[in-house]
Amino acid sequence: MKIDQVYPGVAVVILDETKQQVLLQQRADVKQWGIPSGHVEIGETVAQAAIREVWEEANVKISIERLVGVYSEPASQVFHYPDGRVVHFITTCFLAKIVEGTIQADCKESLDMRFFPIDQLPTALLPMHPRWLQDALSETERAYIR
Repeated sequence: MKIDQVYPGVAVVILDETKQQVLLQQRADVKQWGIPSGHVEIGETVAQAAIREVWEEANVKISIERLVGVYSEPASQVFHYPDGRVVHFITTCFLAKIVEGTIQADCKESLDMRFFPIDQLPTALLPMHPRWLQDALSETERAYIR
C-alpha cells in the first residue's frame, strides 16, 4: 500500500454532563460518524488544533480535561479517502468538555452532529474511533500510546 501523506491529527472525545453520551459528527467527506477530529495546522500545538477543530465543526468552545493517548499504529491510523488519497494519521486524542456555545454542525465538514448514548453508537462509525472512546472512558489517568 502506498501512503501519500503523514498528518499530525487530533481527536476530541466530548461527553455530556452525565458522562453517558458522546458527541459524534457525521463527516461530510466519508458520510460516516466519528469523534470530532482533524489535522494540526502549521504553527499550532495539538491542544490549539483540538480546540480549533471542535470550534470549526461544532461551533462550541471546549476545555481540555486530559490527554487520552497518541495513536500511530498503521493498522488503525491509515485512512483511505474517497478521492483516492491514502493518509497515515499520527493522532493525539483528548477528553474535553463544552464550556460555551450551542452545538451546530458546520455544513462543509459535518452533515450532522449530536450526542449518542455510549452503548448505542451508530453502526457507520469510523473504525478507529471506538478505541479512542474506550480509552477516554477508562478509569486510568495515564495516556495510552498505541
